Formats: sequence, C-alpha cells, structure tokens
Amino acid sequence: MYDRLKGFRDFYPEEMAGRRRAMDAVEASAARYGFREIDTPALERAQMYADKSGDEIVEEMYSFEDKGGRHVAMTPELTPTVARMVVDKGQELSKPIKWVSTRPFWRYEQVQQGRFREFYQTNVDVFGSSAPEADAEVLAVVANAFVDLGLTSEDFEFRVNHRDVLGGLLATFGDDVDTEAGIRAVDKSAKVEPEEYYDLLVDAGLTRDQASQLDDLLKGGDLDEIAAFAGTDRVREGVENLRAILAVTEDFGVREYCTLSLETARGLDYYTGAVFECFDSAGEVSRSIFGGGRYDDLIESFGGQPTPAVGIAPGYATLTLLLQRAGVWPEGEEAISTDYYVLQAGDVREEAARVARALRERDHVVASDVAGRSFGAQMDYADSINAETVVIVGERDLANDEVTIKDMETGDQTQVPVEDFPGDRQRPTYDDFA
Repeated sequence: MYDRLKGFRDFYPEEMAGRRRAMDAVEASAARYGFREIDTPALERAQMYADKSGDEIVEEMYSFEDKGGRHVAMTPELTPTVARMVVDKGQELSKPIKWVSTRPFWRYEQVQQGRFREFYQTNVDVFGSSAPEADAEVLAVVANAFVDLGLTSEDFEFRVNHRDVLGGLLATFGDDVDTEAGIRAVDKSAKVEPEEYYDLLVDAGLTRDQASQLDDLLKGGDLDEIAAFAGTDRVREGVENLRAILAVTEDFGVREYCTLSLETARGLDYYTGAVFECFDSAGEVSRSIFGGGRYDDLIESFGGQPTPAVGIAPGYATLTLLLQRAGVWPEGEEAISTDYYVLQAGDVREEAARVARALRERDHVVASDVAGRSFGAQMDYADSINAETVVIVGERDLANDEVTIKDMETGDQTQVPVEDFPGDRQRPTYDDFA
C-alpha cells in the first residue's frame, strides 16, 4: 500500500464540495468586478523566483534540473509568472489589466495548521493603475466573496499597511540599516519571541534602543506621529496613500473589514506600496487567510514598461479553517446533495433515461443506476447521496403509463402520469402532484 506524501492532501467529495463553494464564491466576486480568468504553467525557471522574491524562497522550492538541463521549479507563487505574462504581451494588452486565476502551488515548508506543501489559492491582480481604487478593489473582491460565504466583520479583518511607511521609517534610523532585512524582521514579529525579534532588527542595522523605539512607534499606530518622527517625503507620501486607500474602501463598502496595522509587512522583497493580510478575528486560525499588496516595480524589472500593479491571493487551506471556525462550512447534506435519483425497476432503461435527460436539461443534479442494482440497493444509494426526490421508473407503473415520485425527507410518494413528468415544470417535486 502506498502512503500519501507529507504535505499533500486528498479531497473526498464532502470536503471538495465545500472547497468548490469557496472557490466559486471568490471567482464569481472577481467576475462581477470585471476580472478575466487566466491559467499559468506549473513549471518556471527557478532563477525567476530567486531574482524576484528573495533568497528565502529558494530553499522552499521544489526545483530540479529537467532533461534539457534547465533549472526549473514548480511554481511556489503566481506573481512573478503573471508579471512575465504582462511583459510577454507588452503593449497588446489594454490597461488596466484585471486577471484572476485559481490553481495549486508548491513549497517545501514545515507542515502545520493551514500550511501544506501543495496548496491552492486564487490570485486577483490589477496591472496598469496606481490609483487607490485599484488597491481598494482587490480588497472588495475578497470581502464580498467572504460575505457571500456567510462570514461577517466579526469573523475576519483585513490588516493594511504601506511599505513606504515601514521602509521609510526604518531608513530614518541610519544609512547602514538594511531596510529589506528590517521589513522581513517586522514581518516575523508576531511569530517569534520579542528578544528574537529585536535580534533580527539589530541584525538589520538598528541598535537595541532603536529597535525598541521602532517597536513602540509601530504598536502605537499613530500615522501623524510616525510621519513627524521620520520627517521624510517618502513616509509622508506613504501615509497619504495609505489613508487614501482606506478612504476608498469606504466607497466600495468594505471599510468595516479593514484595520490599520503598521506591523503588517509581507516578507517578499518585491512589494513596494500598500500591503494586506487577512486574519481570523477570533485568533483561532493562526495563519493569514490571504496576503497581497503593491508590486509597482516588478514589470519593469522583467524588462517591460513601467507598470504599477497590485494583487491579492486568498488561500483555501486557511479559508476552510476560517469558515469551519465561523460555523458556515457546509457539512453533511449541505455539502453534498442530489436533486433527483431516477430509480430503474425492471427493463425500463429507455424511459428512465428520458426522464433523467429532461431533468438534467433543467440544470438539476440527477443520478441514476449504472450498476444493475436491486430496488432496495438503489434506494439505499439515493439516501446516501442525499437525493431530495426519487423518481421510480418501474415496469408495473409504466404499464399504467405512470411513474412514482417519492419525497425522501418525508417518505411520501405518489403516482404521476409519465407524460406529465417533468412536463413544463422547472423543478417538479412530490408537492406538485400530491
């Protein structure tokens, strides 16, 4: 017997039904905002990720040399790939470009709550707009999807910050400060002990006192105080942009989900402006539900024209945990249901097939026997797949030009003229004929 690889998962129908519901909600929300679906390769050149995401990602990649001698990697994230795609098409694409994609990714990471080595997420990206409306729109797409799934503002929060506020503040502590290393340290602040966090800041070039001062400023969350302390155009403009984005989220109807969080950093080096993370408000799901932000320099660094960009990517491992914690994850009959089971009793295949086709043409979920089972076995199966209505097509009933309609919840059943089922009804049930 073969064992499943660590960090990789099987999804049986009950769980997949919930995941599909979540994916459909995010994709449908993106479609309402005019995002167009794309698909991307599973393999890319490994160097692309090292160049664009920092050296930390290299150790996490599933990478190898292919038969052509190329060093390739299974895609650990989507942003560099979509940046490459934008550059490939150049001026052919009408801007702003609004793309959405749902697919798996792979990282060789330590397996823990909400983190696996193969994971699925939906990326929502806008290229060609530096306006705060673009930042607010990607947040609105996900917020609307979460609400459609049954979540409320008491269940989740979007933590919003700005790289120019954080990076600019770090730079004011001295020319020797490695601001990218400092940002990565801040990104880990909630995941490590305070002393280790301070050690990381010291490694980035701050003194111990400066590390403490930075920590106080970030925890204080006073944008005016930070702008005054830094005294630079970079921080002032970052503060203005951050406030503008939060103001626009009000117009999009999602301001209630957004929280200013100056300790939100995002560890990847390509982020340039606003950054976002979503967390479970109750704190039971320890990892972020999604991350994202601005990466205005990435397209140009790939050889394209200067193109501002912003994106966000909800992950389904953590979103599943959040939906379960909030009590809105479909279970049992809610997860898997069947509108009709067409039961065959005797040599009735032709008429049973006609009934099943007619119901499917009305976009219903219809199952029927494909294994030649007995009447009782078919009824048991119909019950196991949560069939709402069983249509019994039997030799005895057909001799009287009838079929039997059975309500599986109540057990009530009645005979119906075969020519009248389904007739002109969109969703015929027992109640229509009782």
